Amino acid sequence: MRCRKCDHKAVINMRQHKLALCKEHFPQWVMEQTERFIRKYRMFERHERLLVAVSGGKDSLSLWDILWRLGYQADGVYIGLGIDGGISYSDTSQRLTEQFAAQRGLQLHVVDIQEEYGSTIPQIANLTYRGQGKPCSVCGLTKRHVMNRVAHQGAYDVLVTGHNLDDEAAMLLGNTLTWNAGYLLRQAPVLPALQGMARKAKPLCRFYEREMAAYALVSGIEYIYDECPHAAGTKSIYYKGLLNQLEEERPGAKLSFYLSFLQAKENGLFNEVFSTGGEADDLTGAGGVAMHPCPTCGQPTTTPAECAFCRMMAKVTR
Repeated sequence: MRCRKCDHKAVINMRQHKLALCKEHFPQWVMEQTERFIRKYRMFERHERLLVAVSGGKDSLSLWDILWRLGYQADGVYIGLGIDGGISYSDTSQRLTEQFAAQRGLQLHVVDIQEEYGSTIPQIANLTYRGQGKPCSVCGLTKRHVMNRVAHQGAYDVLVTGHNLDDEAAMLLGNTLTWNAGYLLRQAPVLPALQGMARKAKPLCRFYEREMAAYALVSGIEYIYDECPHAAGTKSIYYKGLLNQLEEERPGAKLSFYLSFLQAKENGLFNEVFSTGGEADDLTGAGGVAMHPCPTCGQPTTTPAECAFCRMMAKVTR
């Protein structure tokens, strides 16, 4: 197959776009599309300071590379989770992230969970779930808390994550199957800032996972190939499998599913349920949900008592 732009050999064929591109024009296309999505969804401006959450995987490192090449002020934050998997999964991902930052002269904040809180993510899961261990929920809660804290303390305008279209479509499918209106309301390419919490943006939300893997490969980005050892059997992977089957039969199905959802929200899908819409101001969250500062950490929470993270860590301390 030949590149649509120069007739050289294509490195990727994107059936959903009816577009094949070579190793020179594909990265250019990715950067152009990223810039377009940033502007379309009003994610951030050139003068704003960005904090990119990086894990050592293809999506987050590719995103940081793209923002760097586009000229944005983007620093990174890596969270050491203390997860093992043969050769330590966390050690490898941290090494690759630090290597990436050093090669480009970028600033990287490193937060080690065990050093900060005295336990690794698997240990916290065992301590707080009575030995049953639910590391994925503990991991997500901890990462969100730490990322928000680093962004707030560093006076960053926007916290940027590398969620791709496959991630977004799988999340959407799971929340639609249970009609979880709260989560559906909060799913968007960009979420406005709250008092004590930076704006959040997902510039890769319209890129397929295979497109980001191709970008990392063509750009020479070394990343950790293995999935987290705790990810096997999770619902998100199951939903991704279902969507992949659909995509095989109907190229572009994932993108259509996600974009149709965003259009439905824009057309007032939740208006009757949440009369104030999806904007947030000060300590009012999406849909007009009242937020309160956690008395322990100060981060916004929907309860007047301690936030979920602080309650969890109190159990660890006990």
